[in-house]
Parts: sequence; structure tokens; C-alpha cells
Amino acid sequence: MAALAEAMGTKEFEAALHVVETLRGRGFQAYFAGGCVRDLLLGIAPKDYDVATSARPEKVLLGFERTFGVGAHFGVVIVCTAHEASGCEVRTEVATFRDDGVYLDGRRPEQVTYSESAEQDVLRRDFTINGMLLDPVGLAADGSNLHAQVLDYVGGQRDLEARLVRAIGDPKRRFEEDKLRMLRAVRFAARFEFEIEPETMRAMQAQAATIAQVSAERVREELTRMLTEGHAKRAFELLDESGLLPHVLPEVARMKGVEQPPEWHPEGDVWVHTLLLLSKLPAGVAPTLAWGALLHDVGKPPCYRAPDPKEERPRIRFNGHAEVGATMTRAILNRLRFSNDEIDQIVSLVENHMRFGDVKNMKQSTLRRFFRLHDFPEHLQLHWLDVTSSHNLLGMYDYAKEHFYAVPEEEHGAAPVVTGRDLIAAGLKPGPRFKYLLREIEDAQLEGRVRSREDGLLMLQELLQRDEVKA
Repeated sequence: MAALAEAMGTKEFEAALHVVETLRGRGFQAYFAGGCVRDLLLGIAPKDYDVATSARPEKVLLGFERTFGVGAHFGVVIVCTAHEASGCEVRTEVATFRDDGVYLDGRRPEQVTYSESAEQDVLRRDFTINGMLLDPVGLAADGSNLHAQVLDYVGGQRDLEARLVRAIGDPKRRFEEDKLRMLRAVRFAARFEFEIEPETMRAMQAQAATIAQVSAERVREELTRMLTEGHAKRAFELLDESGLLPHVLPEVARMKGVEQPPEWHPEGDVWVHTLLLLSKLPAGVAPTLAWGALLHDVGKPPCYRAPDPKEERPRIRFNGHAEVGATMTRAILNRLRFSNDEIDQIVSLVENHMRFGDVKNMKQSTLRRFFRLHDFPEHLQLHWLDVTSSHNLLGMYDYAKEHFYAVPEEEHGAAPVVTGRDLIAAGLKPGPRFKYLLREIEDAQLEGRVRSREDGLLMLQELLQRDEVKA
């Protein structure tokens, strides 16, 4: 009850309540709708509030001081409410009751018909737990009468209590209307630790292949939410059970049954190992780290080599899987329309995750150059996830972590003290020798033997003189 009272004191709740009261004062029906009602019933503070109303979009647009339409074709208007206490503006999404027409593209109806019926509006929504309305006007200050204020035409409260994700009406029709709902069913079930109602699951399994009709961007967003909401393992188990996994991430589906050497991976095959990493991802984890955890071993299936009986100690090998995995990861992320910066970081995580095995043998300059990888703490965290999901030998992790944090933060990204321009000014032309000289001076800088540009230029002269003597 305390959590509910706290949620009712937020600026988002107050803004949405103001919208409802204003619309009611003008003779229209208006209720909180969808996910915010579900969350309040679960004792979770909603991040935002949606309002459903009998008012037509044009009435909503003209009924408030600041509004704008974001989906006029679907009757959606954003109402902006000034919140004096915080000095900021709160946005509330307001949708007119409607009945959807025919869906031809597996995403949105060709046309909508506005309605005066709240029940009719609810029946076109996706899942029962998202299909409830709430009358906030009569809500007690402490929320003690919350359940009495809920309008539930679809059995949403029953399914919340039973911990079920159930499609409203005919699940086959719901998923034919909008294919993305299949991924949303997985995400909601994983996030709330619910089961997917059997008939709903069967409809998903029957239509799993049609997920290909959904845009890559929408698939990416749902998968990223699954990975970062704190229940990634369960989400991917459900993706597998529903038959969706081979259609959204076939490369991950191929991890199943790929054996690993038991001395290094007593937990099982590549799929089992990956699920263990996912089970350790907390809510709010960085998407790049989450995707790195999912894809770090994506190169193992194509690189699998069975034990060679000719070897003294035959064992399974995955030679070059990090490099192959990096190439595959770039292709996957491009397919899902990730940004270039996200792609570069996730690919780097996959490509470099095996290098931790050599950290104790690296020269100081090599180790320091390793530490210069963008957002190295993410690399460290991925290595910890990898190791604790397999043999649990943390020696390399502890060594890398200790040496990384022993170096002042500003030195990790320190620019080279001598650049190609300095070499050109000295009369040198780009080429193999050019690169060799820059590398030698940068190594000395990383090892602490060169600390300034003057030191670097002095070393350059010494290297050039040494070359002259050799000649």
C-alpha cells in the first residue's frame, strides 16, 4: 500500500489525473489504461500513464493548453502538463476509444473507427493484463480501494493473480493483427515471472515464422528490453519454447547442443553457458554489455572441431571463434539496425573476450594498450560473467582488474605523445618503418619510459640515429 501511495504522489500520476478530470468535466469518459493499471495492481510505480477517452482527437487537441498529435490516424494525442513543483513538463498519451479495422501488414490496422464504448476499446488490445481501465477520480488517497476502481472486461485481474499472460479473445487473431505481440508476450512473461497461457503459447508457436514481417528496429527494441529488464535468461528460454528464436536470432539458436570441453565448461553446451551469463544480467544493465554477453560465443557453432584422436589429449576446440564471432556479430547487429557506436562496442566485446587468458603474459605496453579498449570496464564485466558461468577461475579477472584500476583514469585514454605529423616533420614518409617508429615510442609511453612529447621526440632521434648506425 505504501508503494501505491508513493506512486500516486508522482508528477506523472498527477498530470494524468488532471487530464482525466478535465475530460470528465467536459462530459467525456476518461480512464487510466493499459500498462499503468497493470503496474499499479502489481504494486509497481508506473513510469508513465496512458489515458483512454471517448473524446475525439480534435476535442483533446483543443481541450488543453499544449498538445500535439502523434498518431492522428489512430486517435493518439500527447497532452503536455506543466508541473509547477518540479518546473518541468509532463507528457500524457491520450487515445480515443476505437475499434480497429482489418490488419494487412501484421502491424497496424488499415483504418480505425472511433467508439463511445470503453469495453469495445479494451477488446482490441493485446493481453488481459494490459486490458484493464482504472477510474482514478474516485481513488482513495492511499489507494485502498484500487481494485474497486478497476474496470475489467477481460479478466485481467484474474490473470494477474494466476500470473498468466493471456491474449484477449482469440490469440490467433491477436497475433495475426500485430506480429510484434508475440515478442511482447515473451517479454511480459519474463519480466513479471509469469507463464504464457497454453492457448496463447500454441498460437505463438503456430505463427512464429511470421515474426519476419516485423521491422528489424521493432524486433531490436523488444530483444534489448528482454536483455536489460533483469530476466534475460527466462526471456530467451521462452523465445526458444515459442519457436521465435530461430526466426529472430538463428545464430543464437544454433548454440543449442554444441558441446564444449568439460574441463573448461562443466556447465554444459554453448546454449546452457550463454543462458547462465544471461541469468546474471541485472535490471538496467547497459545494452552493449547485455548483447555482448548474448553473442560472445556466437562464433563457436561454426568453429566447432571434434576431438582429434591423434592428439595426446584430444579435446573439443573452437579455434578462432572470437574473430569469427566478431564478424557474425557485426552482421547480426547491422541486420537489426543498431547504431554504429553500439555495433563497434559490442563487436569489440566479442572480439576481445578471449584475450584475458593472456593478461599475465602480456608486456606492460601490450597490457596497457588492452586497457585502452573503449569502456574497458565492460570488457572486464563480460569476462567475469563468462568465467563465473563456466570454470569459475577468476585469476585473470583479478589480475586485469587490479592492474587496470592501479593506473590513473586519465592515463588510460592518453593520446600518443608523438604522432605521424612529427615523423613527417622529421622527413619520414608513411610506410612500414613509419609504423614501427610510432609503435616503439607508444610502447615506451605506455611502459612509463616516455612521459612527455619532448621525451618522445628525443627517443625518435635516438631511434633514427640507431638506424643510421646499422645502415
